[in-house]
Amino acid sequence: MLYFTRWKALAIIVTALAICLCAVPNFFPEAQVKTWPKWAQRHLVLGLDLQGGSYLLLEVDSNYVKKEKLDQVRDDARKTLRDARIAYTGLAVKNGAVEVRISKEEEFQTALGKLRELSQPLGGLLGSSGQRSLEVTSADGVIRMTVPQAAVTDRIRQSVEQSIQIIEKRVNELGTVEPLIQRQGADRILVQVPGLQDPTRLKEILGKTAKMDFRMVDSSIPADQATQGRVPADSEVLMSSQAPKTPYVVKKQVLVSGGDLTDAQPGFDSRTSEPIVTFRFNSNGARKFAQATTENVGQPFAIILDNEVISAPVIREPITGGSGQISGNFTVQEANDLAILLRAGALPAPLTIIEERTVGPGLGQDSIEQGELAAYVGSIMVILFMLLTYRFFGVIANIAVAINVAMIFGVLSLLNATLTLPGIAGIVLTVGIAVDSNVLIYERIREELRAGRTAISAIDAGFKRALATILDSNITTFIAAAVLFYIGTGPVRGFAVTFGIGIITTVFTAFEVTRLIVATWVRWKRPQTVPI
Repeated sequence: MLYFTRWKALAIIVTALAICLCAVPNFFPEAQVKTWPKWAQRHLVLGLDLQGGSYLLLEVDSNYVKKEKLDQVRDDARKTLRDARIAYTGLAVKNGAVEVRISKEEEFQTALGKLRELSQPLGGLLGSSGQRSLEVTSADGVIRMTVPQAAVTDRIRQSVEQSIQIIEKRVNELGTVEPLIQRQGADRILVQVPGLQDPTRLKEILGKTAKMDFRMVDSSIPADQATQGRVPADSEVLMSSQAPKTPYVVKKQVLVSGGDLTDAQPGFDSRTSEPIVTFRFNSNGARKFAQATTENVGQPFAIILDNEVISAPVIREPITGGSGQISGNFTVQEANDLAILLRAGALPAPLTIIEERTVGPGLGQDSIEQGELAAYVGSIMVILFMLLTYRFFGVIANIAVAINVAMIFGVLSLLNATLTLPGIAGIVLTVGIAVDSNVLIYERIREELRAGRTAISAIDAGFKRALATILDSNITTFIAAAVLFYIGTGPVRGFAVTFGIGIITTVFTAFEVTRLIVATWVRWKRPQTVPI
């Protein structure tokens, strides 16, 4: 156990030194670190509880998801029956299901078979769950299509996953550092943005669905008459987004949807110098937009965001370049926020803020100071205990523990991990576990000395026979940390990450670094007694 080849000793030293060097950027100002090469810019990010910031817990509107699913089923049923040339009446969403009455009795079974084809298996391509996306039943000439709860749950899951991706894009556009965005439960999303002290803007960015489309304004009826209930069947009344609220009669047909946008940037109008948002379509959107503007020169069209008209310009000439601009008496920040929303895309369902917290930097600084105090006091007590109990070998143990802590910070920096107050607690606990490994080794050496072994033989046997015990205790502890990480959220995960990394580095330092130092001392001194 005390023999090391030159290459093995060099590998241990290089590994420990390289990982420890990864922690170096944390001791320099962030502005200076940004001037370093890209590979050297990895550093720890302070969590919400250490540097302050905003915390939001969002919930996907499950009722909206179910309504949207039913509307889709209704539209699919309409298209299916029309394609099959089957006459029907009363197609509508009623009592949480889609109902339709088939006009001709001889076409009923054909219609039933066609509509049952809309039902798809859930649980992947193979449909392993045995459940289907639609339950189709019939009674008294009426076909009823119901969306089962499993299908609604599956759609909510998809909405949450898609929302997380869109939220990440929106938050990253704000220029924040290392936001934490993750699923919490079946229909909730946790958003933590360290360093952001303006939760109002964050809520405005995340709270908007940002569903944009371009439609023609219906000029056949004045808006004041439409508000009295005289709305054409293919049109609807929408209000403007800016105060005072102005009604617009807008056709329901969507000319181009926001899904065809590829880019949106804030800017200024060259003529009026007012803030605007320029946008660009993909090839499909550019083609449809060119066709719509060519056919409706001289007519106003509405740019609609979340069922509010943000602008209704008149088409002066065909727009064939696939790009345009939106103006609507924006402020600079409103133009910038709108561009962020359009670039990130529309949320699949509205999000409701059910919990909100703002942590000030002062509270975060208190947490840092208390964490540092706990770490210093705990470390000093451990150092003194090891020195008083094991003397020279206690010095070796303290060196190994210091290397262990440096390696933990190095690994966390290498991963660009977020350090939280529970994470600091995990590091402090790791110091105790690291010392515990050395205590087991040293006590085993003492037992071997009492049994009559020579100094070198006792040291060798102490490392060899303590190995199984230390591995067993650390593996079981690591399993506990892994379970905490897997089922935990937020602070619990932060604790589990630092604790798990600390366990791995503890085993490395106890059986490689400490053993290498002791082996080097034995070869140099050839001791007859053990100063333990």
